[in-house]
Amino acid sequence: QVQLVESGGGLVQAGGSLRLSCAASGRIFSINYMGWYRQAPGKQRELVARISSGGSTNYADSVKGRFTISRDNAKNTVYLQMNSLEPEDTAVYYCNLAELRQYWGQGTQVTVSS
Repeated sequence: QVQLVESGGGLVQAGGSLRLSCAASGRIFSINYMGWYRQAPGKQRELVARISSGGSTNYADSVKGRFTISRDNAKNTVYLQMNSLEPEDTAVYYCNLAELRQYWGQGTQVTVSS
């Protein structure tokens, strides 16, 4: 069974930065995507960014130029560096691992005050 453990959420003022981390454990196939989704109150869950095991990345248009996703394959860990945060970034952020099936973390709250 795969488990994802997230850390790094919190409260920050607009313009500030946060770094999210997600460590995966268990039986994990070497070829996979790891990424971050978010869900704001009353809205659907949306992709923020994802990165393949080979290093290819995808970003939502709303975060391009502000967020950077990276991973350490040896540690099965994915990071999301979030800079220039805006109140619109407030949401619960979920770590995702996609291989033969998808796995989700428990979510971490990110709140950006104006």
